[in-house]
Amino acid sequence: MLKKSIVTMMTLFSAVTPALAAVPGVDSSAEGTANGIVAVSHPLAAEAGRSILQQGGNAVDAAAAIQLSLNVVEPMMSGIGGGGFMMIYRKDSNKIDIIDSREVAPANVTPKLFLDANGHPVPFEERHTNGKAVGVPGTLKGIETTLAQYGTMTLNEVIAPAIDHAEQGVTVNWATAKYIQNNIQKLQKFGTAANVFAPGGSPLKEGDLLVQPDLAKTLRLIKENGSDVLYNGEVGEALVAEVNKRGGSMTMDDMRNYTVEWREPVRGTYRGYEVASMSPPSSGGLTVLQILKLMEGYDVQAMGVNSADYLHRLLESMHLAYADRAAFMADEDFYPVPKQGLLDDRYINARRQLINPSAATPSIQAGDPWQYEDTAASAKNVPQEKKPTGQTTHFSVMDRWGNLVSYTTTIEMEFGSGIMVPGYGFMLNNEMTDFDAEPGGVNQVEPGKRPRSSMSPTLVLKDGRPFMAVGSPGGPTIIASVAQTILNVIDHRLPLQQAILTPRVYSSSYPHVEWEPGIPQEVVLELLGKGHRFAEKPDDIGNVQAVIFDADSGKMYGGADNTREGTVSGVDGAAFTVSRPQPAVPPMEAVFTLKVNGLTYPYTADQTLIKDGISYIAAAPLTLGLGIDRSSLTANTVVFDGQPYLPVRATAEALGYDVTWNDSERTVLLAKEMEKASDQVEKAYQEDKFKITR
Repeated sequence: MLKKSIVTMMTLFSAVTPALAAVPGVDSSAEGTANGIVAVSHPLAAEAGRSILQQGGNAVDAAAAIQLSLNVVEPMMSGIGGGGFMMIYRKDSNKIDIIDSREVAPANVTPKLFLDANGHPVPFEERHTNGKAVGVPGTLKGIETTLAQYGTMTLNEVIAPAIDHAEQGVTVNWATAKYIQNNIQKLQKFGTAANVFAPGGSPLKEGDLLVQPDLAKTLRLIKENGSDVLYNGEVGEALVAEVNKRGGSMTMDDMRNYTVEWREPVRGTYRGYEVASMSPPSSGGLTVLQILKLMEGYDVQAMGVNSADYLHRLLESMHLAYADRAAFMADEDFYPVPKQGLLDDRYINARRQLINPSAATPSIQAGDPWQYEDTAASAKNVPQEKKPTGQTTHFSVMDRWGNLVSYTTTIEMEFGSGIMVPGYGFMLNNEMTDFDAEPGGVNQVEPGKRPRSSMSPTLVLKDGRPFMAVGSPGGPTIIASVAQTILNVIDHRLPLQQAILTPRVYSSSYPHVEWEPGIPQEVVLELLGKGHRFAEKPDDIGNVQAVIFDADSGKMYGGADNTREGTVSGVDGAAFTVSRPQPAVPPMEAVFTLKVNGLTYPYTADQTLIKDGISYIAAAPLTLGLGIDRSSLTANTVVFDGQPYLPVRATAEALGYDVTWNDSERTVLLAKEMEKASDQVEKAYQEDKFKITR
């Protein structure tokens, strides 16, 4: 299954959900199941959950088994050294609950935790791999609490698959091998983890056997003693000792005092559907809902899947929502969050009017949602640094009775802090780095506080009943992945699997855009012409796992991402593991490179040529990339081999660019000060042909 390929995209543009389905996202040609289904990022963890469902366990039982299994088969992403959010829908009461097992800050920290002696933030690469980065973990307490409240099986029953995986070993798949290789220096920094994942100094490769006897010992201790062995016993004591050895200051009191919290989801509507997602301390749910509400004002379906028109408005909506996220969202137990104001229709409409359909807006600031709240407060902005994208894992579960679980769980970065508890075999999180390094904002470090998260386990409801559970890993990109999957299902009417595999974009602020392979070149160029700056190479964004229930047929369907070994497994069928995406064949290198204000534009060999010392680019791609009307440059057009080209220097100078040629790099350099935002943005918005007028 080629993810994000042009061939796939052609299929996606033409796909339509069959009319017989009661809900969007259902592919009637796909196999469904009636007795329970899971969608997980690793086949062994999926089998652990499916087996529990087959034995008669419910969705919570299966979720617990999956999470414990993931600690073994995907140890770089989540585990008992981390935390997460489990969203649970109980069919019998028609109620959604959330258990918050997010990590918390130790009691003796201060807001200056990550400042150096001169008061400057310690660089992220340094501060995320020491004991100060480790928050008090919550995952095990969350699993145990949820099983006691809603499960039908015990912890020592659901932990069995994880123990087997750790003792007998698991075959390293391509995804795990990649993450080990990419993080080898982190693993070797403290040595303990390297002994497991790079024995003898050689990183485990695909096909090798990963055996984890120390982790198996820990899991057996948990089976015998429950979470008490971590929060008030020998495992916790070893954890605290290692954290403090590596520069932290955690105590056993911090472990003993850890509590999970029950949360209510944040809720909003989109196109007549209800969306329930994660509430603070996560920023995820509110930001997902803001993006959806902003996009609700456009005819998204008419724009088309991943068209330039659609992606431009989506990126601008992201900028607006992420600006509010940075200013207002944090642990609500410490600071009030304007949850109603952020989603108020008046506020959303005012924010949407800042979107210019013709150009990216260079300066987006947080709004004032407090004016739509009963109480008043203000934003607390601090500089937001650029950090590497974190990773985690998400899975979705539905049982035969109609209960649903959407569970996102994490140790933050790949392999977390790089610290493994010696003798006990599990990785520790670096969640404290989710706090702002600079004090003064709502997300500053404080004792007992949960750092702001982006995790967004989500349920989508029709007529008051959930029909889709969805979520993703990926740090702040989680929000973008979840929002786009929902847009693909509801607006673009794509079957769930195609909705997941459709290429995604992410941008939290102007102008940088991350993007996945498969977005057509002409779309990228048109967006560059509007002022967005795409990363020079595409990369994977998120890892969506979702399930859907079609009430008309009584069938459940799953969708899995292929950025890892995503697997859907139904109790009585509907099982598949997605194929690893094949690397894209790079186009032939261009005759010369074009850089605009330092950014390389993606022109190819057949679009560039040099004749008589003059550099030319095919007319249509050049005008798209520079954001100009080709008809205005007709006089400069030159035809070679039947194809129209434009001279780069003459064209660019006519547009006010300074043009230079770097002979050693064979690069044409264009430079021009970006135009200030137009004061006609509101007029442009009002004239937007895709704006929905009510």
